[in-house]
Amino acid sequence: MAAIVLALASSLVWGTADFWGGTLTRRLAALTVAAVSQAAGFAGLLVVWGIVGEPVEGRAIWLGALGGLGGGIGLACFYKALAIGTMSIVSPISACGAALPLVISLATGERPGVIALVGAPIALAGAVIASVQEHGAGPGDRRQALLLAGATAVGFGVFIYLLGRAGQGGSEFSALIGARLGSLALLSTGLLLLRRTPRLPRAAVPAAVAVGILDTLANGLFVAASARGLLSIVAVLGSIYPVVTVVLAHFVHGERITRVQVAGVSVALVGVALVSAG
Repeated sequence: MAAIVLALASSLVWGTADFWGGTLTRRLAALTVAAVSQAAGFAGLLVVWGIVGEPVEGRAIWLGALGGLGGGIGLACFYKALAIGTMSIVSPISACGAALPLVISLATGERPGVIALVGAPIALAGAVIASVQEHGAGPGDRRQALLLAGATAVGFGVFIYLLGRAGQGGSEFSALIGARLGSLALLSTGLLLLRRTPRLPRAAVPAAVAVGILDTLANGLFVAASARGLLSIVAVLGSIYPVVTVVLAHFVHGERITRVQVAGVSVALVGVALVSAG
């Protein structure tokens, strides 16, 4: 039960971070927002790690770093898709990223209970349905969004799977540090290639820092869940964050929640209930 609670908490925090990060990228460069927020999260992580004093474990660092590369690609693609106004396309597809760790975990020997195994894809399907938006972009943008959405889903799936594996065996901080090193290395390379300076307006810096701290906190909650439960189940529960993003968009920005989205939220909750019961 602890793993389920932690995974759901990570989804809640991830959804909040993605909502505010997406809000920032509506008016600021997506790559800059991603780089600044990730750097802020890494700084906060180092402070906590210094206080806790957990030993560094090499395997967890490398697995986390590889996952961080996938996460960095996914994050950059996700923010870019939001920036060009194609959330209606990218959100449902990116929410499918959890299918990758689910399939890999089952293929490598994990065996959840029957009820949990039935509930996991139901919860994931609900998150995908909840992500569906009525509005979209022009034909050119739709083509670009499909590519971005596919890259986002694969990147997030790789990140979730490798981060979960890295955190197993009591190496949670090593996994988190590795993940941040991987994502920052990728984002920094992108900034160098594009010859951009990661600079934000002073008024936007606190928000970007908050997004980075929330994202790091969500990673930590997910790693803790992975260390205490089956990754096949934890990965799905940690990936229903689109439900949170949709709800926040409704209450903060006044965006209308469609009947399809309400149905998606309901389906996701049924799936979560089944996983918890299993």
